[in-house]
Amino acid sequence: MTRNSRVAAASGEFVLGGALTVRRLGFGAMRITGPGIWGPPADPDEAVRVLRRAVELGVTFIDTADSYGPYVSEGLIRTALHPYPDDLVIGTKAGFVRTGPNEWHVVGHPKYLRQEVEMSLRRLGVERLELFQLHRIDPAVPLGDQLGELRMMQQEGKIGQLGLSEVSVEQIRQAREIADIVSVQNLYNLMERRSADVLDYCAAEGLGFIPWYPIAAGELSGTVARIAAAHDATPAQVALAWLLASSPVMLPIPGTGSVAHVEENTAAAQLTLSDEEMRELSAG
Repeated sequence: MTRNSRVAAASGEFVLGGALTVRRLGFGAMRITGPGIWGPPADPDEAVRVLRRAVELGVTFIDTADSYGPYVSEGLIRTALHPYPDDLVIGTKAGFVRTGPNEWHVVGHPKYLRQEVEMSLRRLGVERLELFQLHRIDPAVPLGDQLGELRMMQQEGKIGQLGLSEVSVEQIRQAREIADIVSVQNLYNLMERRSADVLDYCAAEGLGFIPWYPIAAGELSGTVARIAAAHDATPAQVALAWLLASSPVMLPIPGTGSVAHVEENTAAAQLTLSDEEMRELSAG
């Protein structure tokens, strides 16, 4: 791989909401923070290098959230990449707060969501968040109030496109009655496919599906290792290649705090699995 090779281009492109074109293999910026997704990373300079290297490799979609750190990930993105390349889409989220290492709490109060949109705009140094996803639906707050506030900020020009995270098909349908939804971010990988119905729905409706924690092999490790060896690839690359080949709406966002790993993960865009290999992995 040459230093400036834009290998992510091999993953193809997807257009979110008919407006935002992104390369399908993106970068997840959760793990550039400290242990437990809490505080700054041990080596902030390496985190900056990781972000810059991802863009050098052709990544045009970076996923983050206010709660990553909290606030650390967005700040590092600005430090590393502002002023941003014209083709770079930064998607952020709010509604899932951090109160300590590995602690998460759902908060969907409209005033809170508005505050976090305003603060993300400031931290990222932009006038509009091109993609903003509700990190979790708060069951204690009417969905219409949560999405209604976000839609209002969309009308104010502070948000471009809206997405959801960790939702069911029924929740997506309910949300789409309130606002235009362009993406869904659910847990999905070789070992965890409980959101297969959500993926199918997104494919049918043309919504981007962003699988978080995309690299996992688990009980399929033997099969994955064998296929990886046949391609002179790594198991992580096989897991990502399987996702990319599974659906044209799939937008994997592997994350890491290491330059070497971001290079390895992004190279998965160039890995083509055979039909038989896809059947083996999919049958797992």
